Amino acid sequence: MSDEIGTPDASAGSPGQGGSPTGPRPEPLRFFGTTWVNHDRGYTARRIAVAVGSLTAAAVSCLVLRFAYEGLAIADIGSFVTLLVVVMFAICSALAFRHTWESFAKRPDPERQASLRGLLAIGFVGSLLAHFFRSLIEAPGEKLHREEYETAREQYERRTARRTRNPSKKRRRS
Repeated sequence: MSDEIGTPDASAGSPGQGGSPTGPRPEPLRFFGTTWVNHDRGYTARRIAVAVGSLTAAAVSCLVLRFAYEGLAIADIGSFVTLLVVVMFAICSALAFRHTWESFAKRPDPERQASLRGLLAIGFVGSLLAHFFRSLIEAPGEKLHREEYETAREQYERRTARRTRNPSKKRRRS
Protein backbone atom coordinates (compact mmCIF):
# COMPACT_ATOMS: atom_id res chain seq x y z
CA MET A 1 0.00 0.00 0.00
CA SER A 2 2.87 2.39 0.65
CA ASP A 3 3.99 2.28 -2.96
CA GLU A 4 0.54 3.40 -4.13
CA ILE A 5 0.49 6.56 -2.06
CA GLY A 6 3.40 8.20 -3.83
CA THR A 7 2.72 6.70 -7.26
CA PRO A 8 1.43 9.25 -9.75
CA ASP A 9 -1.61 8.34 -11.79
CA ALA A 10 -0.99 7.38 -15.40
CA SER A 11 -3.80 9.67 -16.54
CA ALA A 12 -2.03 12.73 -15.11
CA GLY A 13 -0.54 13.54 -18.47
CA SER A 14 1.34 12.11 -21.37
CA PRO A 15 4.82 10.81 -20.74
CA GLY A 16 7.47 13.43 -21.24
CA GLN A 17 11.20 13.02 -21.46
CA GLY A 18 12.47 10.22 -19.28
CA GLY A 19 9.12 8.41 -19.34
CA SER A 20 7.67 10.24 -16.35
CA PRO A 21 4.17 11.74 -16.64
CA THR A 22 3.87 15.47 -17.13
CA GLY A 23 1.19 17.75 -15.83
CA PRO A 24 -0.62 17.82 -12.51
CA ARG A 25 -0.58 14.72 -10.33
CA PRO A 26 -3.45 13.68 -8.06
CA GLU A 27 -2.97 14.30 -4.37
CA PRO A 28 -3.03 11.02 -2.43
CA LEU A 29 -5.72 10.46 0.18
CA ARG A 30 -5.03 8.72 3.47
CA PHE A 31 -5.69 4.96 3.15
CA PHE A 32 -6.49 5.35 -0.57
CA GLY A 33 -3.37 6.75 -2.19
CA THR A 34 -4.33 7.74 -5.73
CA THR A 35 -6.82 4.89 -6.22
CA TRP A 36 -9.64 7.44 -5.92
CA VAL A 37 -8.86 8.82 -9.39
CA ASN A 38 -9.98 5.75 -11.37
CA HIS A 39 -11.53 3.70 -8.52
CA ASP A 40 -9.03 0.91 -9.14
CA ARG A 41 -6.51 -1.20 -7.19
CA GLY A 42 -8.83 -2.15 -4.35
CA TYR A 43 -10.69 1.14 -4.00
CA THR A 44 -13.98 -0.52 -2.98
CA ALA A 45 -12.28 -2.79 -0.45
CA ARG A 46 -10.49 0.22 1.03
CA ARG A 47 -13.76 2.14 1.35
CA ILE A 48 -15.32 -0.82 3.14
CA ALA A 49 -12.27 -1.12 5.41
CA VAL A 50 -12.38 2.61 6.26
CA ALA A 51 -16.10 2.41 7.00
CA VAL A 52 -15.74 -0.64 9.23
CA GLY A 53 -12.62 0.74 10.90
CA SER A 54 -14.08 4.14 11.69
CA LEU A 55 -17.34 2.64 12.98
CA THR A 56 -15.40 0.16 15.14
CA ALA A 57 -13.18 2.94 16.49
CA ALA A 58 -16.28 5.04 17.28
CA ALA A 59 -17.90 2.11 19.11
CA VAL A 60 -14.75 1.42 21.13
CA SER A 61 -14.48 5.14 21.91
CA CYS A 62 -18.05 5.20 23.18
CA LEU A 63 -17.24 2.21 25.39
CA VAL A 64 -14.23 4.07 26.82
CA LEU A 65 -16.42 7.15 27.42
CA ARG A 66 -18.92 4.92 29.22
CA PHE A 67 -16.15 3.69 31.51
CA ALA A 68 -15.23 7.31 32.18
CA TYR A 69 -18.86 8.09 32.98
CA GLU A 70 -19.00 5.14 35.38
CA GLY A 71 -15.79 6.42 36.99
CA LEU A 72 -17.49 9.77 37.57
CA ALA A 73 -20.49 8.00 39.06
CA ILE A 74 -18.26 5.94 41.38
CA ALA A 75 -16.38 9.08 42.44
CA ASP A 76 -19.76 10.57 43.40
CA ILE A 77 -18.76 14.08 42.28
CA GLY A 78 -22.35 15.14 41.88
CA SER A 79 -24.99 14.97 39.21
CA PHE A 80 -24.35 18.54 37.97
CA VAL A 81 -20.69 17.90 37.10
CA THR A 82 -21.58 14.55 35.53
CA LEU A 83 -24.24 16.25 33.42
CA LEU A 84 -21.75 18.94 32.37
CA VAL A 85 -19.25 16.31 31.23
CA VAL A 86 -21.88 14.41 29.24
CA VAL A 87 -23.18 17.60 27.61
CA MET A 88 -19.62 18.74 26.85
CA PHE A 89 -18.81 15.48 25.03
CA ALA A 90 -22.13 15.59 23.15
CA ILE A 91 -21.67 19.18 21.98
CA CYS A 92 -18.00 18.72 21.09
CA SER A 93 -18.83 15.54 19.16
CA ALA A 94 -21.58 17.33 17.22
CA LEU A 95 -19.26 20.25 16.40
CA ALA A 96 -16.44 17.88 15.42
CA PHE A 97 -18.82 15.94 13.16
CA ARG A 98 -19.93 19.13 11.42
CA HIS A 99 -16.38 20.46 11.05
CA THR A 100 -15.06 17.15 9.71
CA TRP A 101 -18.01 16.78 7.31
CA GLU A 102 -17.46 20.31 5.96
CA SER A 103 -13.73 19.68 5.54
CA PHE A 104 -14.59 16.98 2.99
CA ALA A 105 -16.13 19.64 0.70
CA LYS A 106 -13.71 22.55 1.17
CA ARG A 107 -10.27 23.04 2.64
CA PRO A 108 -10.46 24.28 6.23
CA ASP A 109 -8.74 27.49 7.26
CA PRO A 110 -5.45 26.55 8.99
CA GLU A 111 -5.87 29.21 11.69
CA ARG A 112 -9.40 28.07 12.50
CA GLN A 113 -8.22 24.46 12.43
CA ALA A 114 -5.51 25.26 14.99
CA SER A 115 -7.95 27.07 17.26
CA LEU A 116 -10.40 24.15 17.14
CA ARG A 117 -7.79 21.47 17.82
CA GLY A 118 -8.86 20.97 21.46
CA LEU A 119 -12.55 20.86 20.62
CA LEU A 120 -11.91 18.34 17.84
CA ALA A 121 -9.85 16.19 20.21
CA ILE A 122 -12.69 16.11 22.74
CA GLY A 123 -15.27 15.42 20.03
CA PHE A 124 -13.29 12.63 18.39
CA VAL A 125 -16.37 10.38 18.25
CA GLY A 126 -18.07 12.88 15.95
CA SER A 127 -15.06 12.93 13.63
CA LEU A 128 -15.01 9.14 13.48
CA LEU A 129 -18.72 9.04 12.66
CA ALA A 130 -18.23 11.66 9.93
CA HIS A 131 -15.55 9.46 8.37
CA PHE A 132 -17.88 6.46 8.59
CA PHE A 133 -20.82 8.17 6.90
CA ARG A 134 -18.63 9.78 4.20
CA SER A 135 -16.96 6.46 3.38
CA LEU A 136 -20.42 5.05 2.61
CA ILE A 137 -20.69 7.66 -0.17
CA GLU A 138 -17.08 8.04 -1.35
CA ALA A 139 -13.53 8.11 -0.05
CA PRO A 140 -13.40 10.86 2.60
CA GLY A 141 -12.18 13.98 0.79
CA GLU A 142 -12.50 12.49 -2.70
CA LYS A 143 -14.95 15.11 -3.99
CA LEU A 144 -12.71 18.00 -2.97
CA HIS A 145 -9.56 16.39 -4.35
CA ARG A 146 -11.32 15.42 -7.60
CA GLU A 147 -12.52 18.99 -8.17
CA GLU A 148 -9.04 20.39 -7.52
CA TYR A 149 -7.38 17.75 -9.70
CA GLU A 150 -9.78 18.28 -12.63
CA THR A 151 -9.35 22.05 -12.40
CA ALA A 152 -5.57 21.65 -12.41
CA ARG A 153 -5.76 19.30 -15.42
CA GLU A 154 -7.98 21.71 -17.34
CA GLN A 155 -5.63 24.60 -16.64
CA TYR A 156 -2.65 22.46 -17.67
CA GLU A 157 -4.40 21.43 -20.91
CA ARG A 158 -5.18 25.08 -21.73
CA ARG A 159 -1.61 26.17 -21.05
CA THR A 160 -0.02 23.40 -23.09
CA ALA A 161 -2.52 23.66 -25.95
CA ARG A 162 -1.40 27.24 -26.67
CA ARG A 163 2.18 26.17 -27.26
CA THR A 164 2.56 25.20 -30.88
CA ARG A 165 6.31 25.43 -31.37
CA ASN A 166 9.50 25.44 -29.42
CA PRO A 167 10.11 29.13 -28.54
CA SER A 168 13.89 28.64 -28.41
CA LYS A 169 13.93 27.82 -32.14
CA LYS A 170 12.12 31.03 -33.02
CA ARG A 171 13.56 32.90 -36.00
CA ARG A 172 14.98 36.24 -35.19
CA ARG A 173 14.39 39.12 -37.57
CA SER A 174 17.48 41.07 -38.53
